[in-house]
Amino acid sequence: MPGEPKVTLSVATADVGGFVGHVSIHPELLDTAKERLYGAREKGAIIDFHVLRCGDDIELLMTHENGPDDREVHELAWNTFKACQEAAVELKLYAAEKGMVRDVFTGSLRRMGPGIAEIEFIERKSEPVLVLMANKTSVGVWNLPLYRIFADPFNTPGLILDPAMLDGFSFRILDLKEGKEITLRSPEEMHYLLALAGSVSRYVISSVHRNSDREPVAVISSQKCNIVGGKITARCEPAVVFRCHVGFPAVGEVMEAFAFPHLVEGWMRGSHIGPLMPVPFYEANPTRFDGPPRVIAAGFQVTDGRLIGPHDMFDDPSFDEARRTANQVTDYMRRHGPFQPHRMPQSEMEYTAMPIVLDKLKDKFKKIE
Repeated sequence: MPGEPKVTLSVATADVGGFVGHVSIHPELLDTAKERLYGAREKGAIIDFHVLRCGDDIELLMTHENGPDDREVHELAWNTFKACQEAAVELKLYAAEKGMVRDVFTGSLRRMGPGIAEIEFIERKSEPVLVLMANKTSVGVWNLPLYRIFADPFNTPGLILDPAMLDGFSFRILDLKEGKEITLRSPEEMHYLLALAGSVSRYVISSVHRNSDREPVAVISSQKCNIVGGKITARCEPAVVFRCHVGFPAVGEVMEAFAFPHLVEGWMRGSHIGPLMPVPFYEANPTRFDGPPRVIAAGFQVTDGRLIGPHDMFDDPSFDEARRTANQVTDYMRRHGPFQPHRMPQSEMEYTAMPIVLDKLKDKFKKIE
């Protein structure tokens, strides 16, 4: 209703040091984050918070009434990550200085290393929200699930059964290569949507809204890794936020899209292709070849800005077959060793010695007669 206060859910992610290697987060870092955000809540800077982790990434969930891109909220997340990073350095955790590009906050988390996903809305009578976090993958990981959830009636029957969804949804897509964006409507522009979204390395779905009233329904943290001087200086795996039910896809329809462990970029050294395995919180510890890639799902009821939860959504035996399939695909992909399609194309690899190899061999190459 007009005049009602809007709530903003901000989800910030960062890699500030792994325990052990790239597997998990040391409890001291999680405690540090909780202490910082607890103090901010007591001062009224935020309404509520929750700290989660997936693999070696920390996720800060914060609710407030300041709207997206608020400097104070972004600075709170930045200072929290810096405090966690300092704790990681003291513990000599792996790659503790990897996740932050700058030493000084410049006004926004964007382009500084951490990822940020924010969605603003007026609370409905009931406001169920899902926050999904992935590890050992890249920003294009959500393209296929987002298409299935918001454009495929075989996944989401509500698209043809719920009158509030009959007009479909619009997808904002980022062109990571050209630095451009486009919005495409489904169902009328579905083929154009698929043409772009299928190229997950370049075109990334960053948000979704309902066509009938432009109400926001999903948003992802779409920042790509930073490369300086040919070296990776920061990287954050992406998160996605969904609002569910009452004119949006149901919780079960969102979750159904992850019953198929689709192939994603990332895994070992960010340079391999592997299946996205849906796991409960306690199994988000990628150890086999630093993988396979993992995704967790936290369910909340947003009530007067409070985060009631989380419920561990993948802690459910109905996803056992997805996990079993992911393990079988993992075996299959690993047998390719350093060959494509397990290893990513050279242009997409985060870490590669190919320029050095080519330089050493340049005098041995002979022109084909």
